[in-house]
Amino acid sequence: MKLGRLNHVGVATPSIENSIAFYRDVMGAGVIREPFDLPAQGVKVCFVDTPNSQIELIEPLGEGSPIHGFLAKNPAGGQHHLCYEVPDIHEAKAWFEAKGAKVLGEPRIGAHGTPIFFVHPKDMGGVLTEIMETPKDH
Repeated sequence: MKLGRLNHVGVATPSIENSIAFYRDVMGAGVIREPFDLPAQGVKVCFVDTPNSQIELIEPLGEGSPIHGFLAKNPAGGQHHLCYEVPDIHEAKAWFEAKGAKVLGEPRIGAHGTPIFFVHPKDMGGVLTEIMETPKDH
């Protein structure tokens, strides 16, 4: 397995609407994608384009959302995860598992429409890490 491109930084937020205003008005973001619900993962997401990556704004969809617990500990929100691309999601999962890393669940379809999985922060230098199969249009 080889480390791929940083696809995005996930940022948990109590309000995507307020975060969009921040990235637009304070940070000068020119391209902010339309927010959409991802019920299978219990979140609403919105991508903010940067010149070389994206910021993924993540808002919980109800109290059952995994983001709800994060925001309970960090009410203002903050960095939630980093996401790296790999060419083959199943090969990457097997590689991490062979290294003894705790993979959180089976690959599933993420917000970009490609397979993803997460690796536990204790095995990734303290950072929750999303591994994402490179979208076919890249």
